Amino acid sequence: MTMAGAKEIKARIESVQETRKITNAMYLIASTKLRHARQELNNTRPYFEALKGEIKRIFRMVADVDSRYFYPDSGEPPLTGTYGCLVITADKGLAGAYNQNAIRQALQLLEQHPDTKLFVVGEYGRRFFDRQGISIEHSFLYTAQNPTMARAREISARLLEGYDKGELQKIFVVYTDMEKGSVYEAHTTRILPFHRTFFSSTGEESLQAGGGPHFEFVPNARAVLDNIVPIYVSGFIYSALIDSFCCEQSARMTAMDSADRNAEKLLSEFSLRYNRVRQTAITQEITEVSAGAKAQRQKHKKER
Repeated sequence: MTMAGAKEIKARIESVQETRKITNAMYLIASTKLRHARQELNNTRPYFEALKGEIKRIFRMVADVDSRYFYPDSGEPPLTGTYGCLVITADKGLAGAYNQNAIRQALQLLEQHPDTKLFVVGEYGRRFFDRQGISIEHSFLYTAQNPTMARAREISARLLEGYDKGELQKIFVVYTDMEKGSVYEAHTTRILPFHRTFFSSTGEESLQAGGGPHFEFVPNARAVLDNIVPIYVSGFIYSALIDSFCCEQSARMTAMDSADRNAEKLLSEFSLRYNRVRQTAITQEITEVSAGAKAQRQKHKKER
């Protein structure tokens, strides 16, 4: 019974060691993916920051420019009707609460505005909404593990098509962003229509008022703005895809690191138990040998 217990403990030690190898490999893979994704985002961020600057320039040059992508100067009128929501999740679990946090944000939006069409990225989100019987307007059937600018443009085109046709009054994006270091949080951000204040230059004077260079917009400022905004939206979605992907990898690294520490603890406990069982078995064998030797000596004495 004791030897059987020792074999069982030894088998569990080997099982934990094999699992630990897998978690270590997943940690290293997630770390590499995170580094590459951040580099890709840093490479494209300056371009879209420049686009944002150009939109600011248009509003500084032409104060009364009107666009379907912006609320009017008078404020934010109530927009009733159908909303669109892009939900970005991962393709799989093993990433802590990453997927659950994003899905929770989407469910809150659905609760506040039931007439919301879901556009989902990530197999995890697709499976969840399918199990819950929640209708998905469109599921982008490609992996969330490889966010690219081309895919961001495809997503943006699909959302803008519904917005331009008047089928969607507002468009939201549910994604996960890193706040500080490795701390991440799921957000629900409205990307259309924009507030003009989002592109305002607080504290800056008008270029025209300051005697700066004059720009001519062909055919007009509204047409230029309507061409720039879809590109900016694509960049925002690409940034959201990358940010979510980075948070997923960071969450997976944290989960795998936690699993590794738990494996260390289990190995320590199993090793202690194995040594105790093994010591008990050795002690029992010594006791049995000693008792047998003693019995033999007593037998020889009786025979003499």
